[in-house]
Amino acid sequence: MKLARNWRDYKILDMDDGMKLELWNGIILSRPDPQIIWKEKQNEKLWNKANAVYHRSKTGGGYWEYKKNTSDRWTVSYKDLTFNIKLMGFKHTGLFPEQAVNWDYMIDKIKHSNRHISVLNLFAYTGGATVACAYAGADVVHVDSSKGMVSWAKENIISSNLEDRNVRFIVDDVIKFVEREIRRGHKYDAIIMDPPSFGRGANKEVWNIEDSLFKLIKLCEEVLSDDPLFFLINSYTTGLSRIVLENLLNITINKKFKGIVSSGEIGLPMENSNLILPCGIYGRWEKDE
Repeated sequence: MKLARNWRDYKILDMDDGMKLELWNGIILSRPDPQIIWKEKQNEKLWNKANAVYHRSKTGGGYWEYKKNTSDRWTVSYKDLTFNIKLMGFKHTGLFPEQAVNWDYMIDKIKHSNRHISVLNLFAYTGGATVACAYAGADVVHVDSSKGMVSWAKENIISSNLEDRNVRFIVDDVIKFVEREIRRGHKYDAIIMDPPSFGRGANKEVWNIEDSLFKLIKLCEEVLSDDPLFFLINSYTTGLSRIVLENLLNITINKKFKGIVSSGEIGLPMENSNLILPCGIYGRWEKDE
């Protein structure tokens, strides 16, 4: 498992009974996480210091309870990258800190490629990967079906002082966008995708990962350049094995562009503990240097 150990602004302080206690640049949040099935607080007093607690509703969704005089938005930094944090209605903050593992990988690959790299980021959300790739010097096309998430990603580019970088923001269904890019003849040296289990596109197009992911990867083959650098799939879909992502990449991208296929889990360590929170899987194809 690859762990995001290099954070200064983010820490998991404790985990207990379906909840994680996190420190986000001075703000302490208590949020649900289904992986935490044990009941063993490490530091009872810390839980009383939470600035906000997310409560699940029995009818779906939930709400934030503010324990202290706390803003519902602030910023956190990871190395030279700065992100805007906002408390959303469904427990999220707009950032997945475990993705720092992938940001470091992308930055390293782009910076050491010794050429100009163009990146396509699909299901790009609030743009963590977009910010990382732009920081590394790549041109980025950022695609998400949510106008609000795309606006948020623009804020993250500004907060990271990357307004001068070549980033295009597109609100669109990812499959329809890639199909149009094929017709236009546009090519990319790297593709990133973070597909949801289920979702709807900008015009109510239905996405289901079991039915749609293979089709999307096949389409993406057609927009890769003749000398691609990497192809990264990240997933939070429960029950989907990392080996499935390897299999998908082996029968698609690696058949057309011989390289190295790998996969694994990503996670977050807990402060002052040997406990680790699993946070998803990745599948990766990369050029064989």
